[in-house]
Amino acid sequence: MKKRYAVAFTGPSNSGKTTLVEKVARELIKKYKVAIIKNDPKDKALFDIEGKDSYKFSQTGAEVVVTSPTRTTYFSQREKGLDDIVAMIDDFDYLLVEGLKTLPLPRIAIFRNTIEESYFSCSEAIATDQSIDLKTYTIPDKITLLDLNDTSEIISWIKNNAKRV
Repeated sequence: MKKRYAVAFTGPSNSGKTTLVEKVARELIKKYKVAIIKNDPKDKALFDIEGKDSYKFSQTGAEVVVTSPTRTTYFSQREKGLDDIVAMIDDFDYLLVEGLKTLPLPRIAIFRNTIEESYFSCSEAIATDQSIDLKTYTIPDKITLLDLNDTSEIISWIKNNAKRV
């Protein structure tokens, strides 16, 4: 059985989640196969252009796969759980999940300027930058503090804490 690991990233809008996932993925991809899941809770992401065949197909409600010499894109009209997504992607060493607070994964919460303490209950680590004065917060002992700008420190935490999936 393959050793596959998953970790999640969470935080308020514009906290730097996407930037951090991108930095971590760029480093990990040098040695590992990496997959990324991004949650779109407000259903705002645009994946296709109206009028194109793949858009027309996806509007039918069917599961649609578009394949080309350089990529394969899967449009699903059904909600998928973590196990479903892991089975679908299958070939990865590290799975990075942005959002999806309900998934049972180790989670890094990302904050800039202010920390929202409501994230403490669903986070094992917090990544912040110098815009936050940590002395003004009471952070639970179970939460590891990480430097948002130290990608190698964050990857080290991921390697030690990611969940085998």
